[in-house]
Order: sequence, then structure tokens, then C-alpha cells
Amino acid sequence: MLELKSIYKTFNKGTIDEKVLFEDFSLHVKNHDFISVVGSNGSGKTTILNVISGDMPVDSGSVLLDGKDISNVKNFKRAKDIARVFQNPSLGTCPAMTIWENLSIADNKAKSFNLTKGLKTGKKDYFRSLLEQLGMGLEDRLTAKAGALSGGQRQALALIMATMVTPRILLLDEHTAALDPKSAETVMQLTDKIIKEKDLTAIMVTHNLRYAAEYGTRTIMMHEGKTVMDTEGEEKKNKSINDYLGLFNEISIECGN
Repeated sequence: MLELKSIYKTFNKGTIDEKVLFEDFSLHVKNHDFISVVGSNGSGKTTILNVISGDMPVDSGSVLLDGKDISNVKNFKRAKDIARVFQNPSLGTCPAMTIWENLSIADNKAKSFNLTKGLKTGKKDYFRSLLEQLGMGLEDRLTAKAGALSGGQRQALALIMATMVTPRILLLDEHTAALDPKSAETVMQLTDKIIKEKDLTAIMVTHNLRYAAEYGTRTIMMHEGKTVMDTEGEEKKNKSINDYLGLFNEISIECGN
């Protein structure tokens, strides 16, 4: 379905701070995988998402989607198939627009507005039904500005918007990290529900080892641009948070941390 093939990526090339992150890195993602990617800072987690979304070019290698090389396809064109929810809740919504307007834009993803009305009253009940599942009362606040919402509410709205038009791939970039514990749990449970109901293919970068253990079909641990663990199926089910924490601590000790 999705494949990163022999990826090479160097940062600050030609300077004293030059760092080779990926050296012949490959990753194969199957249809309907829900992958959690964990690892220390600088291990390459978010870079994987940037390479997939087209936000970061690579030195060499290929990004294949259904066997088609999209390595040179611009990020805004990949967005037709690839949706992303960022760590910062403010990045997934337009703060100056109402919830209704934000949802209308998301509902028209990859479509042309032409000269028709952007807000369609016929969609109002549909939008309300989407928001009701959040349990946050947003279904009664369609005319409220997105910028007036709490971080958890905006992130939940961003998740709804990212998946309204079902994407081929959903990228989750530490999307609960900036939230308080209660909001993070709500957004994570909503994430799992949407992915299962829509049968999505998703890649979630997270520092929360419990989420990596409890959610998804596959867990990958990264270290210095390499995969040091890749577990799925029954093997993943049999692993606990302590198993992930043990390997993480072992790597940290080897690195002198």
C-alpha cells in the first residue's frame, strides 16, 4: 500500500552540524495498518511523517503509494490522499472561522467550490451528528469561532475534519501531546473509534508508551534513524508497556543517557 524504499536523508549537509538520519531506510505499510511509532527525540519519528506527506524532500530513495512513485509529488497534491493531524491543536483548524465553516471546508476537500455557497444548510444536521460523538457539546456551537475552543476541543475538531473525506492514509503527529490528560484520553479514544469505523490506514507518532501498547495493530520503535523493534499481531498483543519501556531504557543507557 505505502512503501518508503531505500530512503537517505541528511540534515545540515555540508556544515559542521551535518547529520545523516536515514541511511537506506525502508518501511512497508499494509492496508488497514494502525502503526504507533515511538522512540527518543531525534530518532526519526516525525521525519517519517514529513517524508510521507511530502513536507520534507529526501536525498534519495522512493515513496510509493499503491506502487506509484510519489516522491516528486508536492505536499498539497498528496493531501488528496494523505491527511494529517499535528501536535499543535491550532494547526488543524482556522481560528477566525466558525466550527460550521471549518467543517464545510473539510467536507469539500479535493472538490471545487466554484461559485456555489460554501455553507450548505442541508449539511447542518450531518455536521451536528459528527460533533455529537465527541461528547463535548460542540454540536450546539456550530456558529462559535474555532479559536474560542479549548485545545482538546480543537484537536477533536481537527481529527473530525481530517477524516470527513476518508483519506488513504491518516498521519497523527503526537496529536495528544499538547493536551491535558483528560482531553488526551478523549481524543485518543476518538482516534481509535474513527480508525476502526472507517477502516483507515494510520501512522501515529507518540511519546506515550501506553498508547503504543494499547492501541493499534503494530508498533515500531525507532533509534537514530533505524527500526529497532517492529511488532504486530499476537506478538504486539502479548507485549506490555514494560516491554517497550525496557527496550527504551536499554537504548538510553547504551547512548549514555
